[in-house]
Amino acid sequence: MGLEISQAHSLMAKALDHRAARQDLIAGNIANEDTPFYRPRDIRFEEALTAESKKIFNEPKVPRLQLAQTNGAHFSSALDKGHDQAKLFYRDGHLARNDGNSVDLDVETTEMTKNAMMFQAITAALKKEAAIFKAVLQASERTQ
Repeated sequence: MGLEISQAHSLMAKALDHRAARQDLIAGNIANEDTPFYRPRDIRFEEALTAESKKIFNEPKVPRLQLAQTNGAHFSSALDKGHDQAKLFYRDGHLARNDGNSVDLDVETTEMTKNAMMFQAITAALKKEAAIFKAVLQASERTQ
């Protein structure tokens, strides 16, 4: 187990992982711009980060009605698992071309730029947090 600078540090690290995964998906969408019947994919991780945040900061859980499982062969509720995982979805809503491909290069490059800016913002916040931690350590060395 490594040194944890703050409670928010692990949340920001998780956010960077999700942003990197999203960047890969968007790059894949752009690479498949000419692939027939390709549908652009994206990742929705806001719910996963919200759940992780509540877990890290010990926020109370909202009570939820449990699904009755009358037989062991029944599937469990989709809400019971995968809460901490980002959700993959197809980004539809754009007109498909004659070949069935619905990748819109303008949308993909815009989403990639927004994602890269968020990645840079999180990285800058992590660097600032590390600098503050380093300054505190250096100040405590001087007082000894």
